[in-house]
Amino acid sequence: MYILTISIGLWVSATGAQGLLSDEWAEWPVNLWCWGLFAYIYLHSSRKIRIEMITVVAIATPMELYFSEVWKIYEYQRDFMPLFVPAGHYFLFDLGRIVAEKMKESWSMPALMPFVPLVAYGAYTGGDTSAVFLLVLVLAFTKFGPQPRLYAAMAWAALGMEILGTQLQNWTWATEVPWTGLTAWNPPLLVGAFYCFGDLLVNMAVVNFEGKDLVEVPV
Repeated sequence: MYILTISIGLWVSATGAQGLLSDEWAEWPVNLWCWGLFAYIYLHSSRKIRIEMITVVAIATPMELYFSEVWKIYEYQRDFMPLFVPAGHYFLFDLGRIVAEKMKESWSMPALMPFVPLVAYGAYTGGDTSAVFLLVLVLAFTKFGPQPRLYAAMAWAALGMEILGTQLQNWTWATEVPWTGLTAWNPPLLVGAFYCFGDLLVNMAVVNFEGKDLVEVPV
């Protein structure tokens, strides 16, 4: 359900379902579907999941606005963040957790190793120098964070979603990262680092709220 929602939703929003919808209305079916699905999951979930859902949206929304409107490391197709994006963050988060549940703990670090030669290539050519720093962050999250399997899974899930979104031109990443002197591919190879950071904040916020770790990946 999450994969279909993300892929079809991005396609409808980007293309207006291949012209069936005007550009003015292209995002609205996706907004309604995403928030309707979010509400359905919320109403049929435990208190634990509800707290988690609200926390993801509460953290993802200001992060999105900061990255796109203040830092300007990427720009949305119609300039401002679509309304479906915060709900989509929860879908991707839960999808990453589903994938992580199928992984062994010992797979976490090895799962990230294919990124290493690609990061080296991006740094060598100058096309994605930011990937070096983002790789360090992802490795640190995975090594020292409370949910290593989740961070490894999110690195790949986020990259897949970002490749689809940038190919459809739902958003475009800046090739020169503002304020840093670094460069980035569109999307950045290790864009998952931002999602890992968000997941860590969600975990910390929920733990602080409940006094126990709710954002779990079962062993």
